[in-house]
Amino acid sequence: MKLASLKQGGRDGTLIVVSRDLTKAVVAEGIAHTLQQALEDWHNTAPRLNALSEDLNAGRAANAFALDMNALAAPLPRAFEFVDGSAYLPHVARVRKARGAEVPASFYTDPLMYQATSAGFLGPRDPVVVPSEAYGIDLEAEVVVVTDDVPMAVTPEEAAGHIQLIGLINDVSLRHLIPDELAKGFGFLQSKPRSGLSPVFVTPDELGDAWVDSKLHRPLVTHINGQWFGAPEAGVDMQFNFAQLVAHAAKTRPLSAGTIVGSGTVANEDTSLGASCFAEQRTVETLRDGKPSTPFMKFGDVVRIEMFDAAGHSIFGAIEQRMAPLVR
Repeated sequence: MKLASLKQGGRDGTLIVVSRDLTKAVVAEGIAHTLQQALEDWHNTAPRLNALSEDLNAGRAANAFALDMNALAAPLPRAFEFVDGSAYLPHVARVRKARGAEVPASFYTDPLMYQATSAGFLGPRDPVVVPSEAYGIDLEAEVVVVTDDVPMAVTPEEAAGHIQLIGLINDVSLRHLIPDELAKGFGFLQSKPRSGLSPVFVTPDELGDAWVDSKLHRPLVTHINGQWFGAPEAGVDMQFNFAQLVAHAAKTRPLSAGTIVGSGTVANEDTSLGASCFAEQRTVETLRDGKPSTPFMKFGDVVRIEMFDAAGHSIFGAIEQRMAPLVR
């Protein structure tokens, strides 16, 4: 099934079930007001939501309405936790190589992960507001999963059963702020503003044979101002699958229902498939030409991130966001 949230009914939105073709929806009335509420009682709410989804897709749902992407908030307008990994080591290796550094051996056995901003997520059509272009505005096209309650110290095999939803994210980065923050040895803060989520999240069964071994095996397609930017394969070159990432996050603490776990920037060894962020593209240019030639994003630029099934149908709907200046 596919789930989304309307921009109404409070800060956490109103939960709706969306048709498989992303054209119709129905409010999950009497089941859960918000997606967060549904996840906290997933054992009971999931079967009822799935039944409503079957009715909607069969044309039997009462009070169904046409889906308007502009009316959608993020599926989870805010989450208790968002932890973001960096599971695609070709991206890590290229960035480090560009500055003359090797990839430590531990990176191949112990996932990179940080605690990200979760107090609010942008909707799929919301602008990305930044105080200054000089901050180095970048997108990061990623896959995310959402968990139910995850116990502390779960194994990856156990963690796989706690992955309930999958979606996409534009994990916004302000590249020119990152070096000084990392130099402090305390991680990201100002360099990682709010991110945008895909219109819908979907259950693993909705993905069919594209969801194998806790990986999503489809290209992640990015366009900038209508021009193709990249379509790396999300299921290729992923050093750690999502079950391993969830288990890593839960090693010393339980995860609350509604925790979002990110894959990190999707990247492949094959650079002909393009990039999922400007930092990646600029790194490829630096390794090839000695310096980057592609600038970071400017106000007015539009990023579009989407994934399609084998038949060419959009799975999650598109994240489509315009870069905009802060107006005080």
